[in-house]
Amino acid sequence: MAGTSVLQQTNFFSPPADPPQFSELNLRLKEQQCLSLLKRCKNLEDFKQAHAQIVKWGFFWNSFSASNLVAACALSDWGSLDYACSIFQQFHEPGTFEFNTMIRAHVKDMNFQDALVFYYEMLERGVEPDNFTYPALFKACAWLKAKEEGMQIHGHVFKFGFESDLYVQNSLINMYGKCGEIQHSCAVFEQMDEKSVASWSAIIAANASLGMWYECLMVFGNMSSEGCWRPEESTLVTLLSACTHLGALDLGKCTHGALLRNISELNVIVQTSLIDMYVKCGYLEKGLSLFKKMTKRNQMSYTVMISGLAMQGHGEEALGIYSMMLEEGLDPDDVVYVGVLSSCSHAGLVDEGFNCFDRMKSEHGIEPTAQHYGCMVDLMGKAGMINEALEFINSMPIKPNDVVWRSLLSACRVHCNLEIGEIAAKHLFESNSQNAGDYVILLNMYARAEKWVEVAKIRTEMARKGFNQVPGFSLVEVGRRIHKFVSQDTSHPRCGSVYEMIHQMEWQLKFEGYSPDTSQVLLDVDEEEKRQRLKGHSQKLAIAFALIHTSKGTPIRIARNLRMCSDCHTYTKLISIIYEREITVRDRNQFHHFKNGTCSCRDYW
Repeated sequence: MAGTSVLQQTNFFSPPADPPQFSELNLRLKEQQCLSLLKRCKNLEDFKQAHAQIVKWGFFWNSFSASNLVAACALSDWGSLDYACSIFQQFHEPGTFEFNTMIRAHVKDMNFQDALVFYYEMLERGVEPDNFTYPALFKACAWLKAKEEGMQIHGHVFKFGFESDLYVQNSLINMYGKCGEIQHSCAVFEQMDEKSVASWSAIIAANASLGMWYECLMVFGNMSSEGCWRPEESTLVTLLSACTHLGALDLGKCTHGALLRNISELNVIVQTSLIDMYVKCGYLEKGLSLFKKMTKRNQMSYTVMISGLAMQGHGEEALGIYSMMLEEGLDPDDVVYVGVLSSCSHAGLVDEGFNCFDRMKSEHGIEPTAQHYGCMVDLMGKAGMINEALEFINSMPIKPNDVVWRSLLSACRVHCNLEIGEIAAKHLFESNSQNAGDYVILLNMYARAEKWVEVAKIRTEMARKGFNQVPGFSLVEVGRRIHKFVSQDTSHPRCGSVYEMIHQMEWQLKFEGYSPDTSQVLLDVDEEEKRQRLKGHSQKLAIAFALIHTSKGTPIRIARNLRMCSDCHTYTKLISIIYEREITVRDRNQFHHFKNGTCSCRDYW
């Protein structure tokens, strides 16, 4: 229970010994005056005066006046939760409304544990909850990730007969989603006899909270097909996030249009989300245009634009936006500097990266975190400065964490430095890294060096720890639908025509001098088997599908979950010439724009 005030130590709440004698009508008028005074309160001092009047006239012992009193103090922006608790504790028999008020007040004040304590006290005192009790309680459980408590309270909902209440159901969907129990969210949603816009928003948000972006779009499609729902702003922003993660530019454009139709003026947060969507879907020009049109920008707006330019390899332009931010009088924070250092890393601006790193400390007083050191190691690693990167790590004033060693390990893979790669991997394994990718990188390095005994040891260790190698997949948007292809995919309904297209592509690639780089197949198999496996890489399948199902000259946009291999990189450059297509591939945190046989990364990634 929240703390109490000095009010409890006085007789302030006791009924007046000799209240003024008035007729019943006059008392009712006086009570209305006190309640009107209560509604006009704008701060705690005003409230205390209204409180004093209510006590003076003996209205505190009237349940209606007392309920209004505690609600005003507990739920107003100017209110005091401690003061409200002092009032509440004077109630001899608080009812459902009073308990609901205190539960809501504690949730509003982010005191989620205390909200649950009030609910348990409510049950112990025999006060029956109503449908207004549960939405606040489920919100508390959602914030606390208290799945067990949430499920118990869900049982109470059935016990008291509120399982069909729309507001209770919506809050249940949200609670289960935040607790990672999406199957329960979907079960509640499917069992609803009546749905509202908030119901659709809740199930979309539940999927988004678990990174189930494809499912977000599917649910929104179902919502749109019903034709009677106008999506809320929060839902459209969630859809933007889904489009951003999936690289679904056309769907993102549709969402942008829906925002413009439904909202008269987009705020900074929504505008920034739009910029983030466009730049991460490869449409940098549109993102930059929206950024320049913003009348008001904040740190996040600049961070998104700097990071977007960095992903596309425009390091110098990113530094220009950073300079613009300083000229506007905004102080960069540690997040901004992560974007700045990343832009230097992606563009190979080694000297500029070190200058920014020093400036961060000397001019802005920001102590570098492990993430900043990781950016610097990545910067040197991409530039082939592997030994210098190791020396930099050894000279760090803080203990290098997994991020730093992982950056070095990745650089060692790119530059085939097995010796230092083993050092980085050793540190990661000693820190009990649970990232299967660390093992996969070292395994790939051993395979490339044809150290099959070591490969077998890594595979055995991964199996012992229960790690599974994440299969590579590529997403491609065709006809406003997202199509997913995994390596060696045979599950897609159009796989027959896709592999026929692969055969045609490879026939034409021979005339361009293409020869499969079988060193990218990290298995101890013969050359023919390696060539067959290269054909089935997910990126090639996605390109083939897009070539079949889009008209000539249409840009192709692909998003990958894993780093592109050098064979796919060479392959895609040549395809862009043969089929005269612009092909954009988002390779995790970097973009590759293929056009006329060249890539925007200048083969530096």
